[in-house]
Amino acid sequence: MSEKLPYELNKKSIKYYVRNYILSKKESFLRKKILDFPAGNGITSRIIRENGGIPVALDLFPGNFDIPGIKCRKADISKGLPLKPRSVDHAICQEGIEHFADQLGALKELNRVMKPKGTLLITAPNYSNLKSRFSYLVNESENYNRQMPPNEIDSIWLSESKKGELYFGHIFLIGFFRLRVLAKLAGFKLIRIHKTRTKTSSVLLFILLYPLIALFSWLNYRKNLSAAKKILCRSIALQRPVSLFD
Repeated sequence: MSEKLPYELNKKSIKYYVRNYILSKKESFLRKKILDFPAGNGITSRIIRENGGIPVALDLFPGNFDIPGIKCRKADISKGLPLKPRSVDHAICQEGIEHFADQLGALKELNRVMKPKGTLLITAPNYSNLKSRFSYLVNESENYNRQMPPNEIDSIWLSESKKGELYFGHIFLIGFFRLRVLAKLAGFKLIRIHKTRTKTSSVLLFILLYPLIALFSWLNYRKNLSAAKKILCRSIALQRPVSLFD
């Protein structure tokens, strides 16, 4: 019987890819303050420390954090992070954005606490992939065979009844294009898309659905291009004529 790998060494875990990202940034992360939010059980904060960075761990439920020598402070993104503006060098938001009700506000808050040349790594379930879209088609769930559609019982993962604090499940799943737009509006610029693992089911669906995807993408492009041309022509017609004698 094979020994179970730690999450950060298991290619099926997102922590494996986050660890590789931290290793690739080791020189620029050295002795820098790296925000880890939501910090969860603290594995990412530990990896940051092991590679010379200074982890700044925050989480809505810090009681789940279990890394000796690193303190995790309580933070509710909807109320603002307990950090001064431009107080961290870089940030990692791992599997968190899909839990935030106000995603644009969350991104603006992350931008507020980061230094101007800092980088933000965001990981999230890929709502844009075909497996997720097929799952939502048949059951309005991210995983039709393992997860119920969003509901008020299964979609609340953690709660603090005394304070009324809720940690939502995957209620606010977001696709690549919407995430890119919200990040842009929050003041970020896309540098790179990091690939994780390719799912066989998504590849098979792509092969089957590619003709339809290509057709509808082309029709949508033509329609929007035509509309854009009409708006452009109308705006030109409304401009004041230019005269050399003005």
